[in-house]
Amino acid sequence: MQFPTTRTVTQSHHGDDHVTLDYDARFLRRKVLTSNGGIQFLVDLDQTASLNRGDAFQLDDGRLIEIVPASEALMEVTGDLTRMAWHIGNRHTPCQIEDGRLLIQHDHVLRDMLEQLGATLRDVVEPFTPEGGAYGHGRTHGHAH
Repeated sequence: MQFPTTRTVTQSHHGDDHVTLDYDARFLRRKVLTSNGGIQFLVDLDQTASLNRGDAFQLDDGRLIEIVPASEALMEVTGDLTRMAWHIGNRHTPCQIEDGRLLIQHDHVLRDMLEQLGATLRDVVEPFTPEGGAYGHGRTHGHAH
C-alpha cells in the first residue's frame, strides 16, 4: 500500500487535519502515522526530530497535518520550584516549567525523592511539552554538546 509521504516539518496552526501524539511519540524520524481524520501517511525525515504544538507534517500532496500533544499521565510538582527544578534537571528528566508548578512524567524514584525534599505532588492528565535542550531546539541526549 502506498501512503502519502512527508519529509518536511513546517510551522502551521491551520492544517487540513491533525495527529495527536504523546511526548514520546513526538520524537521520531520514520514511522507510519494515522491522523485523527483517518489519513495514513509515512513520516520519513532526514534525521530524528522533536515535534511540538505548532509543528505540522507537509505531505507530498500538499496537505498539512498539524501535531497536537496528547494528554498523558503526569506528576504536578509544587513547592520550592527552584530547588525541585534543580534536582529534576540534575537527573536529566524532561520537565515542563510553568508559573507555580513543574510537570514531569511518572517515575516512582523521582516521586520518592521529591516528596523527601518537601514537594507537593499531584497526579494530572494533560498535554506534556517540556523545555527543549539548552544547546539547541528540541531534546538533547547525553553530554556531547
